[in-house]
Amino acid sequence: MPLDSSTYGLAHLRVDGRRWNELRRISGQMSTQAAADGSSYFEMGNTKIICTVIGPRQQTRSGGRDQSREASIEVEIGIAGFSGMDRKKRSRSDKRTQEMQYTISSAFASTVFTSFYPQSTISIVLHVLSQDGALLAACLNAATLALIDAGIPMKDYVAACTTGSTASYAANDDEADPLLDLNGLEEQELPFLTVGTSGGEDKVNVLVMETKIQMARLEAMLSVGLDGCKQMRLLLDKIVREHGRKLLKSK
Repeated sequence: MPLDSSTYGLAHLRVDGRRWNELRRISGQMSTQAAADGSSYFEMGNTKIICTVIGPRQQTRSGGRDQSREASIEVEIGIAGFSGMDRKKRSRSDKRTQEMQYTISSAFASTVFTSFYPQSTISIVLHVLSQDGALLAACLNAATLALIDAGIPMKDYVAACTTGSTASYAANDDEADPLLDLNGLEEQELPFLTVGTSGGEDKVNVLVMETKIQMARLEAMLSVGLDGCKQMRLLLDKIVREHGRKLLKSK
């Protein structure tokens, strides 16, 4: 059934009852997998991700002179066949999966202090249990928690969210409003982009557009996305601090 966006301007409520600038319910846990160096479970609405981090470990490739002076970050994403509306299992060679893996690897390569671990590899493995919008953003947030749990030093959190527009690309609607944190139904019908920032400032290190977006709407969408990333960073920080308090109480 097509998404009816006409109610946005009238009631200012979306299909799931949120206002235009509200995130969905966010929850997360750390140290969920005892066998991994770092792990996390993250929920962004009905999008649910398990993340494990292995490493830093010695690189197995024999590089000789070409061995890197910095750690390489490898990302692997596994999407369960039951995670979406259509029971279709994506292979690891799927184009979108590969693009997400590259984006996540690049985002953390510029945030992790890779020079601390020369000739080593840090592996981030993400398992998608359920997807209902903001898949890339949820993976980035889950990976942030898992890397912190592994004790890998980073410059700051990588916090991500999605932002969209209430009108489609073809609609010449000058009064189209931006939306924060789109769910799966909204992503199918509306233009959107994924924004990721590092730190509390507006330092963008991830900006992915998977749909066509009119240039006139981009500035407002990006502004809402940056504000959403600030909210997400506070939520991630709350999860980390709560985990730290539990560790202190257990000792």
